[in-house]
Order: sequence, then structure tokens, then C-alpha cells
Amino acid sequence: MASSSLLPPATFAKKHHALLHPNGAAKHRLIRCGSAASSDGVPDELLRSALQLSKPGPPVATVVSDTGTDGWGDLLNEFKNALQADSSDPAASDATSIAGGGAAVPDELLSSPLASDATNAAAAVGVPDEVLASGADPSGGLLNPGDVATNAVDAIPDELLGALHLDASNPAVRLAGGALSGLEELTAGLTEPERWALFGFVAVTWLYLTARPGVLGGAVDTYLLAPLQLAVDSVLGRRSLKMTDFVVGERIGEGSFGVVYAGAVVPRGGPVVEERVGKAKTKLQLDDRYKQKVILKKIKIGTTGAKECGDYEEWFNYRMARAAPESCADFMGSFVADKTKSEFVKGGKWLVWKFEGDRTLANYVTDRNFPSNMETLMFGRALRGVDSLTSGALVVKQVMRQLVTSLRRIHDTGIVHRDIKPSNLVVTRRGQVKLIDFGAATDLRIGKNYVPDRTLLDPDYCPPELYVLPEETPTPPAEPIAAILSPILWQLNSPDLFDMYSAGIVLMQMATPGLRSPSGLKNFNSELKAAGYDLNRWRETTRRRPDLQILDLDSGRGWDLATKLLAQREQGRLSAAAALRHPYFLLGGDRAAAILSKLQLSK
Repeated sequence: MASSSLLPPATFAKKHHALLHPNGAAKHRLIRCGSAASSDGVPDELLRSALQLSKPGPPVATVVSDTGTDGWGDLLNEFKNALQADSSDPAASDATSIAGGGAAVPDELLSSPLASDATNAAAAVGVPDEVLASGADPSGGLLNPGDVATNAVDAIPDELLGALHLDASNPAVRLAGGALSGLEELTAGLTEPERWALFGFVAVTWLYLTARPGVLGGAVDTYLLAPLQLAVDSVLGRRSLKMTDFVVGERIGEGSFGVVYAGAVVPRGGPVVEERVGKAKTKLQLDDRYKQKVILKKIKIGTTGAKECGDYEEWFNYRMARAAPESCADFMGSFVADKTKSEFVKGGKWLVWKFEGDRTLANYVTDRNFPSNMETLMFGRALRGVDSLTSGALVVKQVMRQLVTSLRRIHDTGIVHRDIKPSNLVVTRRGQVKLIDFGAATDLRIGKNYVPDRTLLDPDYCPPELYVLPEETPTPPAEPIAAILSPILWQLNSPDLFDMYSAGIVLMQMATPGLRSPSGLKNFNSELKAAGYDLNRWRETTRRRPDLQILDLDSGRGWDLATKLLAQREQGRLSAAAALRHPYFLLGGDRAAAILSKLQLSK
């Protein structure tokens, strides 16, 4: 393109005579666009970036003075005016066509000769934002990686970041932004309805896998946590316990499939294990030579179902150690006796727990001083000066709160205990109530220890339905298939309500003095069955005059909870989670007393 298309020669020479002939006889030289910039002239990179001509033409000649810069402002203004001239001239139209947009060169570019950065120049001449956002500059290079990360974060709404008190520099925000960007790329080829369908499918799948009894959580436990626990226990020696590691003390209790003893761990290099008989057994807990006390359970030999029950109890204790360790006794492992000696019988299996207390709730409830005999254990001196009725009600409420909380935890993993009663609730020396004896428990996520037509129960505490699931429920399939189908089974049958009825019996037994004896409890169950398991009707029809003062406190909230726990399953029996939301527990006097007790102990 000839230079005459920009400025008429006569006009150029007339107006810029000082530039062409400075001082009348100055040296001058001719510079071609595209050559190196002169040391005292305008950089030709600036002109090249501004004047991207659509058609190549003859070189544009410019006269550059060797002396000074006077007159350059006027020259640049002329260039500007010429480029913004009427586009009817084809040549001028070509000159003013920038980046395919046809826009005039902005003032900022022409007035800033030092703007040589390619990115700034691209922005100045109107390079689309999409090009900059893609990470490429007009010259073919890449933008700063930090700019790309910032663009990824743009996928997250600013309102959400503000609500979470986060900013784009947070690594978690960058990671989430990258994930959202990746998701958008994956779904880029889908229509809007197809995207919503995909997102809906993913959401429903996630809800199904995380619903009780927890298909996803169970898979993580089975394939990750259980092997990890086995490896750790093997390193620590918990999976290689031996008969000679323990000494057996006094007998604590006996169940259908096992006998429970106090015991202790024999320290390495310590005293020789001696056979303890008579009164020596009762003194084991006071023997200073044995620092670590334990609870030992001997699985009966020759009793039908005892071996299987012992194996299941071991499995469930390991499972609970991972899922709800604060709700169950601290399980140490098991061993098989290698010879017959004292209580040990060769081939007999023993289960071991850390000693946290040798008394169960049954030991306290059958005492005539209950519930005052647990007041100090539960609340220390926090209830001093409180009348006996109020303090007794707080003890009952605290025990129930801990029991229902533990049931909620195990039910969330798909486990139903099936044998909730005071003798299976150990009371620790710190006033904690923990579940023990999982021999009758069943894991309904995978069908562990579940046979449709067989039930394990105590008739004084079992619900009217007798079975945790309907008898017509088929035998569980293989564990992976059973796990996938378990949310449907759980929602249709609510097997956790089996334990909640038993918890209601425990509440009635603690709160009503006449039900704390075996005979009184049996009479109550007979009358309740005759009343159609309607507790209000039982209260109206019973010939006995039960003392229900504890349940009638606080406008009868305890009584209302009992009626909802002992109702028929189909009449709205409460789950553990629903029971914890009942007004009986929302009045937290027992929690306040427990916290106050801990503060006093810390002092």
C-alpha cells in the first residue's frame, strides 16, 4: 500500500517540514517497517502491532530525524486521524481492519509508545476475552498458569465463595474449580436435558449408596479399614494372644453361650502365673503385681450354637471397634487355650476386653438404692442438694441418652443388637454406659448372623414381632449383592425398631420400682400384651399401682417417650434418631449436670 493512501505528500511535507529538515540541514535516514527500531525513534514493533494490514504492499517509508523528538506528537495525531478516516477508501479500510473486528486503533495504544507487551497490546486492540481466557496470547505463547487457575475458579459462584468465607487463592477452591471445569468439559457435548438427567442419576446413586445401612461406608470398611486394622493389630501382637498371657480371677456372670471372668495381663518378666482358687480370685483386682486388668469371656464347649455365637461376637466386636468404639467395650482380641488348666479347657475359645468396669446396669437396677446408687458415678457432686426424685430422674435420663445414642450409631452401620437389656450394658468407672455381648447381633447390610426363621431373644425384653425382619424374608444372597439391596430391605422393614422396643422396656424398668424385679417385669409384660401393647391402656387397666413419678416429671415427657418406644412397630415406634429428638432429651438437665461434674473433676 502506497504511503499516499495515508497522507497526501504535499500535506505531509508542509505540515512536518521540521521533521524532514530539522535545522535546515540535518541528516536523515530511511527506515522500512519491519526493520530494527532506531535508537531515537518510535519502536516499529508498536507500529507493526497497530498496523496489521490485511494485504501486503510496498514498504511504508518514514523519515526519522537524528536529532530530538520535536513534532512527533503531531505526527502521531495525523496517523490517528488517517486511520479513523472514512472507510469508503478500500485502502484505508484495510489499514483500519484490526484483528478482524474493523475497530479503530484506541487512543491508549497510540499515546503509549512503550506498550510493547504482547498481552497488553492484544487487550488494547480488542482481542476477544475467550482468547485470553483460553491461556493463549495473540503471539502464540501461553499466559501465566496462575491466570488459568483463576479462570477455573470462575466456575464457582462468587456468592458461594462469600458464604463459605473463601477466596480464589484457597487450594481447596482451586481444586473444586478444576473439578467443575473438568465436569463441564465432560458434559460439553450433552444437551441441557441430558445434563440434568446425568446429574439426577449421579445424585440419586449417591443418596442410595450413603443411605442406611450404608453400602458405600460398608464397602470402605470391608475392603480398606478391616485389612488396615488387621495389619495394625498384627504388628502390635493383638492377633497372636496366648493363654499364658492372662491370669483368670473371679467369675462375674454367665450367659447362654459363655462365662465371664475378671482377669489380668501377665507382664513380661513379671510374676509366674499362679493358679488362683477360692478367695485368691476375688483379690485379683487388688493385686498390684498385675497392672492391666481385663475381662475374659470363655465360650462354652459342647453347647449347641455356642461356637458360632462366639465367632460372630468376635467379628462384631472388631466391626464396632472401627465403627463406634465409644459405644462398645474396648475389645483386645481372642485366643484358644492350648491345654486344660484351671478354667482353661484345651481348644476352648476366649474373648478379651480391657477392664472398664465389672458391673452392668442390671447390678445397679436390682439394688434397692437405685437410682441414687449411680448418682455420684454419673454426676459426681453436681447434684448435691437436689431432691431425690429429681436426681433419680436425671440418672435415668442420662442412662437412656447414652443407650439410645449408642443404638443410633450401630444402626447407622446396619447392625441390630437384638439383645438389649440391663445385663448387656456395662457401666464404666467414669459413668459411661456401653454395649456388650454381640453374640446375637446381626449385620443386615450383608446378612451376617441372620437366618429368616430363627430368632435370638430374651422374652422379657423382646418386641411383639419376635423377628428382626418378617419371617417370609428370603435367605440373604452373596454379601456384595446383599449389600447393594440392603437399603431397600431396611426402608421397607425398619429392623432397627427391634432394639428400640427393648430400650423402652429398659426405660420402664429403671423408672418404675415395681418392674425392677424379675417377677414384676414378667407381670408387666403379660399385662402390656393384654392391653395390645398400648401403654396408656395398661396404665388405666392395671390392678397394681405403679410408681410413675419419674416419668411424669416435666409434664410427662418421659411417659410420652415410653409410650412411643413400646408401641407396635406399625403404630409409629420411634427410631433411635427420632427418639433423640424427643422433648424428653431436649430438656438437658442431665447433660448440664454431667458437664458440671467434669468441670469439678478438672479442678
